[in-house]
Parts: sequence; C-alpha cells; structure tokens
Amino acid sequence: MSEPHEGRRRPPRRRAVLAAAGAGLGTALAGSLSACSASGDSAGSGVTLTFSWWGNEDRAARTTQAVRLFEKENPRVRVRTSNADFGSYMQKLATQAAGGGIPDVAQLDYRQVSQYAGGGALLRLGGAVRDGTIRTTEMDAGFLRTGTYEDEQYAVPMGRGITGFAYDTRLYRKAGAAAPEPGWTWQEWAEVSRKIARLRERSPDGRPVAGANDGGVNEDVFEVWLRSRGGRLYASQTRLGFTENDLTEFWTLCDELRKEGAAARAEDTSQATSTETSPMGRGLAAADFTWDAPFPGYPALLGEHVHFAPVPTTGGKQGAYFKPSMLLGVGAHTRHPGEAARLVDFLLNDPRAGDILGFSRSTPPNRTVAARVAKTLKGAERDIYRYARRMEEYGLDAPPTAPPRGDVAIQTAFNRTYQRVMYGLASPRQAARELIDEAKRELRS
Repeated sequence: MSEPHEGRRRPPRRRAVLAAAGAGLGTALAGSLSACSASGDSAGSGVTLTFSWWGNEDRAARTTQAVRLFEKENPRVRVRTSNADFGSYMQKLATQAAGGGIPDVAQLDYRQVSQYAGGGALLRLGGAVRDGTIRTTEMDAGFLRTGTYEDEQYAVPMGRGITGFAYDTRLYRKAGAAAPEPGWTWQEWAEVSRKIARLRERSPDGRPVAGANDGGVNEDVFEVWLRSRGGRLYASQTRLGFTENDLTEFWTLCDELRKEGAAARAEDTSQATSTETSPMGRGLAAADFTWDAPFPGYPALLGEHVHFAPVPTTGGKQGAYFKPSMLLGVGAHTRHPGEAARLVDFLLNDPRAGDILGFSRSTPPNRTVAARVAKTLKGAERDIYRYARRMEEYGLDAPPTAPPRGDVAIQTAFNRTYQRVMYGLASPRQAARELIDEAKRELRS
C-alpha cells in the first residue's frame, strides 16, 4: 500500500458526489473543497468538532458517553454530536457531502468509502496512521485495508462484522434438521427450508411458516454465495466479477424456493425494512440471513431459542468474510485534522472507550480491546463473539477492498430487479441481464 502525502487532497469528482447526494450540488462541493486548505490544528483557546453516526438509542447513549470522556481527556476540544436511523443518516450525509462537506468525523458504511473518497469528501488518513496518531498495530492488516481507496487509507474500521443465519432451533429440530455447522452447504440449507415449509407451522396471523427469508433481494447474500464458489462481486473498480449465468443460477434457486413455499412470500419480503418487519421477525419464516450486529434483535424479539449459525458453503468453502460493520472517516473540509484524528483513535483504541462502546458496533477491531470487552458479554452478544472466533478457526478468505463508487446504486438496483422476478414480471435470466447492463453503466460512469 502506498503512503499518502499528508495535506494533499484529491480533487473532487463531481459525478461521484452527485451520485451520493442524488442532487445537482456537485459544484458547491467543488468550490468548498478547493477553498479548504490543509490547515493544522486551531491555535485558539478551543476547538469544536462535529461527529455523526447512525444507530439505535443504546448506541447513541454509549457513543455520547465515550465522546464526553474524550472531551474530559482533551479539555480544549468540544464535540457536537448527532445521530439518526440508517436511512435518514445516509440521506443527510450525502446532502452534506454535496452541499459543503461531511462532519469532521463521520461514521461510514463500507459502500460509501470509495464513493466519498473518490468524490473528494474524505481526508486521507495515511499520514495519521503512519505517525501513530491513529494506532492500528492491534488491527488485522487485511481488515484495515477495507478502508482504502486506490491503495490509500481514507477510513478506519470501527467494528468487525460477519454474516450468519438467525434460525429458530425449535423449528429446525421439529423438521429433523441438525444445527448448522460451518461446512454445511447451500443444498442442505435449501432442503432444510423445504422440510420446514412441509411442517405447515402457522405464523401469528395464521399463515404457513416458510423455511427462510428470500435472499434474492439481498446483494450481500449473493456475494457470499458467489464467494463460496470462488467468485467475487467486483474484479476492479470498473468491472464486475460475475457473469449473467452466475446471477441467473442464484436467482433461479431463490425463485424456486419461494414458489415452493420454502422462502418467504413476495409481499412479505418487499415489506421488510428491519428485523421487526422482516418475515422472520413477524413469525413468517424460520431463518434469516443477517449480520452479527443486528442479530441480537431476533432473540430479543422472538426468544432465546433463536441462535446464530454459519452461512452455507459450496463444498465446504465459506463465502463469509469479516467486513467492517462501519468505519470512521474524517471530512476533507475539517479545519482540525489533528483533533479529528485523535477522536478517531480514542474511540478505536482507548480501553475505557472500549468498555463503554462494548459490542454496539460488532466486535471492536482492536484485538486487545475486543478480548477485554468479551469477558463481560452475555447472551446473544457472547454468542456472536464466539461464532466469530469459530469462523476464524474454520478459515475465511481475506475481505475485499471497499466496493466501487457505483455499488450503492447497484445494490438498490439488485433489490429492485429481483422484485420483478418475485412478482412474475421477469424471468431470473431476464432480470440478471437487466441488472448486469445497469451495473456496467454505473461502473463506467
């Protein structure tokens, strides 16, 4: 990985910023960033930073508490905080990027790194990493690389997440299915889903319970399925890593399971926006592909008989990987890059901050902090920590770097296009051809 030159900023790419914001405000951003020099820390008596993130009330309370501790340790610095639900936060951050710059420190989704780094909205962090302002020695080097764009560090992981299946152990036992092991296959998963459908169990509203949610709308499920077969979503920042035949095969499997009743009905899948509104959350399915961070919501909602299992494999090859559940980046416009970097470092590496934040953003990327906090975990949080350790022992491929700038639009198109299959408006192959054509246009733009 090449080392960036501190203080040198990449010129903003107007198209990338417009894609992030969905509005014609790229010119305003270009003017704002070009006028922002690589100024150092404030020489005045005090500094005010802005810091924003998404998440629930528990995460907000914990993060605010950690920030107040940072302020106590850094009396010259005040931090103005803000948070929102995921959808609102994404929209606001995109508008801020297009209209004058994101906050001094901002929580980022994996899919936003390339988009905002390529659009000139993020500050390079390589210098801060190199001089130890942001310490990364306790983080896995391959995992740290997920915050890079064109081989330069623009963001640092704040949590280490991994995919799995939330599943109802009672229904699995009733169907005669063993607890899923790390090497179970997609064929075995499909057959278990069919067995559960044949039980004709009834949901709270009296309808038959399906074996699983329909993963056809979820690009993450497709990626894990693809990686288990030795494939990948992207070959580069401008090229897809899969073919029309790959996607057709995956969507055909999902389509067949739904038609058999083994996967949730179309109308229930299309209504899902959260754990609570998902088919499994509503008692309409026995399993759901999910990430470790939101998984505890299922036991809390449905009961302690819901456990976290490995995703299926192809011939024993796991497609799961450790992904940043979220990352921290510094806004390119910041007048206080030193203080912003210190806040990032404090949240990631200070053991007291680790005690406060816990596993509210999945496993802390700092190994020492994670091991310290893990001793206090209980229930579902302890289960997912042990699950991650188990998957490490089983063996996973290194995570890919942050996806291309067009991936946000492609992810949306993936869901929309498969819904045409769900409602009988397109065959899996027709939909796959449509999605690939649209994805190629996004990557070329």
